[in-house]
Amino acid sequence: MAETTDVAIIGGGAAGCAVAYYLAQSGVRSTIIERDGLGNQASGYSAGGLNPLTGIGIPGPLGAFGWECFQLHIRLYDSLKEQSGIDYQHRTVAKLDLALLESEVSGLKASSALFEGVEGFDAHWLEQEEIAKLEPRISPDVLGGLYDYGNNAVDSHNLTEAFAAAAEKMGSTVRAGNVKSLEGSGGKIDRVILADGEISCGQVVLAMGPWSRRAEAWLGVYIPVDPLKGEIIRLENNGEPFKHDIAGGGGTIYPKLDGLNWCGTTEDWKGFDREPSEQVAREIRQRVVRLVPDLADAKLSKHTACLRPVTPDWLPVLGRAPGWDNVYLATGAGKKGILLATGIGKSVADLMTAGETTLSIQGCAPERFATQLD
Repeated sequence: MAETTDVAIIGGGAAGCAVAYYLAQSGVRSTIIERDGLGNQASGYSAGGLNPLTGIGIPGPLGAFGWECFQLHIRLYDSLKEQSGIDYQHRTVAKLDLALLESEVSGLKASSALFEGVEGFDAHWLEQEEIAKLEPRISPDVLGGLYDYGNNAVDSHNLTEAFAAAAEKMGSTVRAGNVKSLEGSGGKIDRVILADGEISCGQVVLAMGPWSRRAEAWLGVYIPVDPLKGEIIRLENNGEPFKHDIAGGGGTIYPKLDGLNWCGTTEDWKGFDREPSEQVAREIRQRVVRLVPDLADAKLSKHTACLRPVTPDWLPVLGRAPGWDNVYLATGAGKKGILLATGIGKSVADLMTAGETTLSIQGCAPERFATQLD
């Protein structure tokens, strides 16, 4: 019997699974097609930070959408946890951004203005002795730091699984498969061709992350999404768990509820190389040891590498593919993929079911790039 679905979603990362969830909320059943398992690429290896106030494009063109996504995360947690049966550990976190050089002090002090007047957020400067009282394991060489509270964090792999599990309970399906091509005519795709079969569909969502360019040949549409490699090492604690995220000097420490410290992270343009590098692991440890000397001999629990999907302007690509009536793009979220997952899912589902969305995705339309390939 031929496989059929209302919507074929190609890609089982946070973006694709979020689209499936929000479509299911609107009564639309979908099939998530994933070749490597749900959340087993960047969505599963992300540190899971939900920071709506800073980052590439924030403040700036991503600011309004990032804040909307943050609010969606907050409102979603209880219901998605109940629907899916998966607790993805959404929580509020405090962070210490440390200054190791005099030249960093003024910038960190000035950045506290980003948090002023924002409900649920607080930020203020701490001198070295105040930081030592909060966390004695931080190096006495730091010159001070910005304490901020209000950002959130999640277990990114479990969040991805939760979106999919909730969608499945509402009638959607997950199918292992490697997509080879799309087929259709008259501006519509009606079949997804897999290595082991095909699926007839009414609509298609391309949520392929850094592999989005594969679809250029299928659609004749320019989709400039490229892979940015990032690596993280997970170190065991040598004592009490850290109570704050810690950053400075190019190093970051994200303490997790299981007791591991996720340390990173790097940015390398190395194509589709996903192999963890021992040299990078050493560099990451050197950076975090400058912040917390105790981590010099902490046991390495795991070392991961992933590829983030990045566009030329660092904004996601959301909306209907130029020249196609029933194909939608949900990709290119860069380093903010977990934060943006809620808004990506809801906005694309809105466009597919209602033709419009109230979310601030005006700058994310696929048409901003060259629309057709020769």
